[in-house]
Amino acid sequence: MNSFVRKTRAFTGSFYALMLAYRAEIYLWVLAMVLPFIMMAVWSTAAQGGGLSKDPVGYARYFLAVFIVRNFSVVWMIYDFEWHVVEGRLSIHLLRPASPLWHYVTAHIAEQMARAPFFAVIVILFFCIFPQAIWVPTPFAIVGGVVCIYFAFALRFVLQWCFAMLSFWYERAASIEQLQMLPYYFLGGFVAPLSDFPEPVRKFAELTPFPYVVNFPARILIGEITLQSPEFHRGLLIMAAWFAGLFVLASILWRRGLKHYSGQGA
Repeated sequence: MNSFVRKTRAFTGSFYALMLAYRAEIYLWVLAMVLPFIMMAVWSTAAQGGGLSKDPVGYARYFLAVFIVRNFSVVWMIYDFEWHVVEGRLSIHLLRPASPLWHYVTAHIAEQMARAPFFAVIVILFFCIFPQAIWVPTPFAIVGGVVCIYFAFALRFVLQWCFAMLSFWYERAASIEQLQMLPYYFLGGFVAPLSDFPEPVRKFAELTPFPYVVNFPARILIGEITLQSPEFHRGLLIMAAWFAGLFVLASILWRRGLKHYSGQGA
């Protein structure tokens, strides 16, 4: 256990220093993730006429929560992994006394730490511009929201890990992974809350992993889902089922991919 902690601290510390060296690029990346605020303006304006699932303040809070979830659940490991495989750089990670998977996990954690100050500034500015959207989250909303955000991060990570394994056979696995971005944006509740979708679409979306990486933790943060809600327990079970299935698939692809890996690239 102590060895695991030391390795984690070493990985995270080195990646944090690396991320600080490129913090200007990271801050620009945060600014590039303001789509939820654009959608907030669209839906808040539409809600003024009534007939939607939320009022303008409700949409403001929801899309702020989406922005928060997005910032702490974004996954980009496929781009690094694809480059490492194609260039043969994965061999270095295979020789380290730690799983290559942990290399990418700690890189994401360090990147979140480096991004946190600028992210906090954006949230504070949001509340200065929209003070009516301020709310006091319950203890469950805080704890449950943080847990589900990182559960969503784990689910997104293992999903992208499956696509990343295609790098052993294809040089542009990241292009294939982009195909899942459309259902991620629409079925995940990124473009609009699922409550505004037609019933058949919403029922179908709930069977996919996408609502549980955006809509589900966002609704916990704003208090729409509580500990007593049947939806909370059902959501956790579906997330766990998807995570387990994708983890098994990724593990199988990893073992087969290593047999295909030549050490000189894909």
